[in-house]
Amino acid sequence: MDWLVLQQKEQLSKVMGTNEITKRYGLALSEQEAQLILEEQKGALKKYQRAEFGTGITSKIIYEFCDSAYIDQNSYVDTIIRLQEIFYQYKNEMLDEITDDELLHLMKEQFELICYGDLDYLEGTCLDHFAQAVRAGYGGYRSSDGRGEYGKFEEVKRWDYDLYMEVLKELCWR
Repeated sequence: MDWLVLQQKEQLSKVMGTNEITKRYGLALSEQEAQLILEEQKGALKKYQRAEFGTGITSKIIYEFCDSAYIDQNSYVDTIIRLQEIFYQYKNEMLDEITDDELLHLMKEQFELICYGDLDYLEGTCLDHFAQAVRAGYGGYRSSDGRGEYGKFEEVKRWDYDLYMEVLKELCWR
């Protein structure tokens, strides 16, 4: 058996092994779904002209995102496939300055707290702004492992519940 076939079997085994953890969150992959995710990973690697050695990033993405409030069994496979593609795109956009774990933490935090599960917003706004900062020389994410960083670059004023309640009270008392 050649090395590539062994690596593919190892990747499939590792991805299937994520089910032990993800089942706690109502998520599980069939062998066919895992194979599809790995095939899409190959396509994304080719598209973004990247190479991976070892078991790749797929299992790390699954573990990072499996507890998300915005992923259910119906969207699970498609979401993982899209997250893989976004991950490779932004590894390139950030000139490989950011580690895999830093990028995954940043992606997860934005996905949950800023994007509310919207992959288009994650890709087209949050990560784009952050990538611009990294390319301009920002390195503060290193000390935070990629956590709590986006607010430093956010251009859109977010919803403020306390301000909303204050204005609502003012309007009601008039």
